[in-house]
Amino acid sequence: MPRINRNVLPLALGVAIGLAFGTAHGVFASRAAALGGDLPWKDARLLAEVLESVKQNYVMPVGDHQMLRAAIRGMVASLDPYSEYLDRDEYAEIKISSSGEYTGVGLELSIQDDQVVVVAPFEGSPAAAAGIRPGDVIATIDGMAVNTANLAETIDRMRGKRGTTVRIGILRGDNSRPLQFPVKRERVELHSVRANMLAPGFGYLRIAEFSDTTGDQVTQALQTLSRRNGTPLKGLVVDLRDNPGGVLEAAVAVADDFLDKGVIVTAKGRTPDSNFQMNATPGDMLAGAPIVVLVDGGSASAAEIVAGALKDHHRAVLMGRRTFGKGSVQSVMPLPGGGALKLTTSLYYTPSGVSINHKGIAPDIELPRDSHALGAPQPAGARADPQVKRALEELRLQSVAARAALSAAAVGP
Repeated sequence: MPRINRNVLPLALGVAIGLAFGTAHGVFASRAAALGGDLPWKDARLLAEVLESVKQNYVMPVGDHQMLRAAIRGMVASLDPYSEYLDRDEYAEIKISSSGEYTGVGLELSIQDDQVVVVAPFEGSPAAAAGIRPGDVIATIDGMAVNTANLAETIDRMRGKRGTTVRIGILRGDNSRPLQFPVKRERVELHSVRANMLAPGFGYLRIAEFSDTTGDQVTQALQTLSRRNGTPLKGLVVDLRDNPGGVLEAAVAVADDFLDKGVIVTAKGRTPDSNFQMNATPGDMLAGAPIVVLVDGGSASAAEIVAGALKDHHRAVLMGRRTFGKGSVQSVMPLPGGGALKLTTSLYYTPSGVSINHKGIAPDIELPRDSHALGAPQPAGARADPQVKRALEELRLQSVAARAALSAAAVGP
């Protein structure tokens, strides 16, 4: 999501304070004038009465600050699933996530067979130093069982203040009781991109999410794959399964790596800043070699921008399942006191002018759901993934067809 740095005046907060502590018409009128419109007086008075009733009658004392912050959260959350008020800590967390660095233990995780499985520890991370290995099952964190239905919650529990220690309970091999690994939280660079060779000439690129560093990581990964191959790649599998999205500019940078020209994405909103178009620049890092993009119902937002751009420009074949359908852009606006407002400001459109919001993108080749396929596979283990195998087959077919077409063109009529 694009981060738009604006100094937003605390007008809405001023309204809430006015409602809580002064119901005089003059106070309301001044707030309405500040907002440039009329407040709904009945609703405003109702809010003031509810606040006062809670203060007087709730079983436990409740402070004005707590109630007002809750009112702000509810107001923003009622707009759509992606708009929210962020307090100081939440805003700090979202800045860390989008920057490509965070304070934690450095593990890439996935849900497999109702278990939280370690895909890989990041190189040089605290988790790697502690001895946590790929394939380990995380059973407990600080003695409490993990929620296998919510991977984000497990990840959040392992993050924390730098220098603090978290105890991670690991099931490994035939052990029936978790092995305890104390891991000291440190600053970790988020590796959103992993790559490997699937077969001679054919590469694999996994993008787990889009942060500020993803564009550069993809460029470096493609250069590394070409060096390993010794010659230009014949084809590439780009794995966007279970990629929840992230920074819009990073998605544009990745799509631009594979396109020579044309629109990548457009966005439309109510303000000048929320209306924009981003275009590709000359230079396809694969020089036209075929691409298969793997997607599923967990591919959302920025991941759908990449998938939609490559599909609309006929640059890649999409394979898998229909994507999630998050076709909106959120801007993060700093607020006084260290918090921020994350607000939906635009809907985005693929190069063909289609909004995928609540619709998703249909793959060119649909694959059945595979409960055993890794949502975020370790690159070395990608060769065993049935969907990756199918994508490699498609790349080989396209490569053969491309060579045949070149031969026929060289021979001429």
